[in-house]
Amino acid sequence: MKAVRLFAAFVLALLPALAFAQGYPTRPITLIVPYPPGGATDVVARVIAEKLGTSLAQPVIVENKSGAGGNLGARAAAQAKPDGYTLLVAAVTAHSISMTLAADVAGYDVEKDFEPVTMIGAVPLILVVNPSVPAKTLKEFIALAQSKPGSITVASAGNGTTQHLGAELFKLMTHTQMLHVPYKGSGPAVTDVIGGQVQATFETGPAALAQVKAGRLRAIATATKERMLPDVPTAAEAGLPGFEVAATYGVLAPAGTPTAIVARLNSEIGKILQMPDVRTKFEEQGVIPTYTTPEQTARHIHEEVVKWAKVIKAANVKAD
Repeated sequence: MKAVRLFAAFVLALLPALAFAQGYPTRPITLIVPYPPGGATDVVARVIAEKLGTSLAQPVIVENKSGAGGNLGARAAAQAKPDGYTLLVAAVTAHSISMTLAADVAGYDVEKDFEPVTMIGAVPLILVVNPSVPAKTLKEFIALAQSKPGSITVASAGNGTTQHLGAELFKLMTHTQMLHVPYKGSGPAVTDVIGGQVQATFETGPAALAQVKAGRLRAIATATKERMLPDVPTAAEAGLPGFEVAATYGVLAPAGTPTAIVARLNSEIGKILQMPDVRTKFEEQGVIPTYTTPEQTARHIHEEVVKWAKVIKAANVKAD
């Protein structure tokens, strides 16, 4: 209900701008997804694209422009004409990490080169372990890692990913030393945790939950404010308050896009995120639907950039 009230208040405040933008759009809109087809970003983008095309009475085309860890597509969107016809479905957390870890190769600034439209979803991380790991609770896992510095191995989807930085944040908060083992994607990382080659991983729900339900992995805690699973505690409930990590997604427009167009897009996407079938499709992917105003979106992006810059510096994380 809070999201509904927030959306309604924002729309009322922007009625004049929305009226101004009623002539938009007059031709197809492109949503750039900076990753290959099939991933969470792509799935979420296609759900939004289908509904947005209907509400705006114009085709909304998803263009997968992958490469350079998501930087290629983000850079292309940042350089597009700011007229509302090219938008980015951003992996906000990943782009925020790139601002510090790969600033010299990213080719864009996620805060300066975009007009925030809205956040659309979040995929929280879950700490999962191979069933052979003796720790069954978060406190037991921390105690195990503290008792054997450097002996616990932690897989990630790759160096500089949300999964990697989530593990580094965990290590900083718990004063533990664990060995990071980067993979090329969540699939192989999870496979090796199941196989016992690596003991643990901080992974997204879509990549881990099926394996947890099948008994191939044990879920220790979720990096969320509220429970994702009825029988798995949040990190705060398990004794580590403040450990909240999620891969977040948003819609961004190139910097300079007229405020009225940003407001119209925010309004339409806000309505879409309230649709029951959209919420169901998101939740099937492990994505929590999330609506924010443009101002709140900008705040979230800034907080992510600052948060991960601190983790990268404190943990001395280096780009590949």
